[in-house]
Amino acid sequence: MTTATTRRAAASRAAAKQPSVERPGSRRQNEVTRLLPTWLVATVATVLCALVLVPLCYIFLASLNSDIGVARGEFWPSSFSWENYSRIWSSVGLAGGLLNSVVVAGSTAVVSAFLSVATAYVLVRFQFRGRVTILRGLLGLQSVPGTLMLLPVFVLFSSAASYLGVKIIGTQWGLFLTYLTFALPFSTWVMVTYLRGLPRELEEAARIDGASNLGILTKIILPLSWPGIVVSGIFAFLLGWNDVLFASVMTRPETQTAAVALQLFASSTEGGAIPYYGQMMAASLVCAAPVVILYLIFQRYLVGGLTAGGVK
Repeated sequence: MTTATTRRAAASRAAAKQPSVERPGSRRQNEVTRLLPTWLVATVATVLCALVLVPLCYIFLASLNSDIGVARGEFWPSSFSWENYSRIWSSVGLAGGLLNSVVVAGSTAVVSAFLSVATAYVLVRFQFRGRVTILRGLLGLQSVPGTLMLLPVFVLFSSAASYLGVKIIGTQWGLFLTYLTFALPFSTWVMVTYLRGLPRELEEAARIDGASNLGILTKIILPLSWPGIVVSGIFAFLLGWNDVLFASVMTRPETQTAAVALQLFASSTEGGAIPYYGQMMAASLVCAAPVVILYLIFQRYLVGGLTAGGVK
């Protein structure tokens, strides 16, 4: 009994000498690991939020104000009116532009996302000659400015229409091919980074069960790759939604996108006494709403897809 009591006392003294381990997320650990003081973090966060929210609030208030009030520099409208939101559908022609943008940008996002999964799966899981060259080429294509590709793409599509007798310029599917050319390399590189983090043991187990490469791709890779697919799809959607340069050259009035409609409306009102500031602000918010809704819906997938491959 005396020996057991002595051992317990020695163990208690040894435990008392050891430094206490803080629980993850405890207040003391947060204070030690925090690089900046609390007041500085709060100040920086407030400034960053103000840089985003103040212009957004001004645009919303200007959309409810009259054109004269906006021209005077009024931040708070003297009278609130929702007429600008009803006028934009006839003056700007926003309905057709939004429909074309949704069709072209949405199809680009879906096709590039799923094609990038199959391409990245081949580049990551198979060894063949030229594999590293293709990966370096995908990375190098991101450094080429889109303005340098405008004339070559236009000449290529014009020549194809002359030789094949198929009209490309001025159509929705011609603009879709243009956006797919720029969206597919980026989407493929995103999926290559994501698939490198998936364990190979799942595929090996499926091969033991007799699954083919196509079966592994559709039944294992696709269900596990939704965060990466969403990230690549959203970036491809933004490419087609925000583009003005290619859309202004590759479309006609029936197929112009919302970005081109806004540009034409802004340029057409510059010669007047007072531009339609209220309608331009309202149209800008309406065009930005689908992107914001898209981010809110797929927010949880975006976090997982953007951070994939960062930790091994």
